[in-house]
Amino acid sequence: MKKLPLYILLTAAAAVMIYPLLWLVGASFKSNEEIFSSAWFVPDSIDLSVYARAWRTVTPHTMGHYFVNTFLIIVPKTVFAVVSSVLVAYGFARFDFPLKRLFFALLMGSMFMPAIVTVTPLYMMWSRLGLHDTYVPLTLPALFAAEGTFVFMLVQFFRGVPREFDEAARIDGCGSLRLLVYILVPCIRPVIVSITVFTFLWTMNDFLTPLIMISSVDKYPLSLILRLSADSTGDGYEQRKVIAMSVIGLIPSAAVFAAAQKKFIGGITAGGLSG
Repeated sequence: MKKLPLYILLTAAAAVMIYPLLWLVGASFKSNEEIFSSAWFVPDSIDLSVYARAWRTVTPHTMGHYFVNTFLIIVPKTVFAVVSSVLVAYGFARFDFPLKRLFFALLMGSMFMPAIVTVTPLYMMWSRLGLHDTYVPLTLPALFAAEGTFVFMLVQFFRGVPREFDEAARIDGCGSLRLLVYILVPCIRPVIVSITVFTFLWTMNDFLTPLIMISSVDKYPLSLILRLSADSTGDGYEQRKVIAMSVIGLIPSAAVFAAAQKKFIGGITAGGLSG
């Protein structure tokens, strides 16, 4: 009974947090007038045909085409980000080399640089390389541990793994790469899952970078096609159609987070405790 007020408070907080999602789903069935006249999420009627219309989009392609485009960006970027961040963090955490402190300071300094500062130089560079309107500018930078936050998280985890593990593995004949793959990576699996989820969600929600680098509608990811649909005008414009597209677009993110929730939260909390 002593914890009852706490449970009530947490339940109320959870209801407040989940209500926008409930409203989004409910609003996908509402008319334009109903959407803007009531904050209640339950619609007067349910018509699933709005999802069929939303799937067709305002272009010659269905949402399935744009899901494929999105995953053509997400999958290689996530793999590149995880592998490169692990390798760079391993080097900083376990090896000594000239100017190590300087390089690590520069890497940490990149975390505080606003992304908008690099937009123009990157656009000019990729355009001159003839790679504008391709997915290369959206995926290739991840191959070079471009996200300093991930490297910092991994370095903290590597430092939390006793060096006795390294010594025992080397006695058994493990080289540096085998030591990383078979000994250290299993120890830091929660943070690797966290990095994977973060990369997936950030890439899924990224709007500015694809907007600048991609000019062909056929190559748009979901974030751009949602905006393109929201810009559609006319007497037959349905607000609920765009909302239904948003609900469909949320499904992969919700599924990934639900599947990795336990290890994701474990990686974040462990990182906070080890720091």
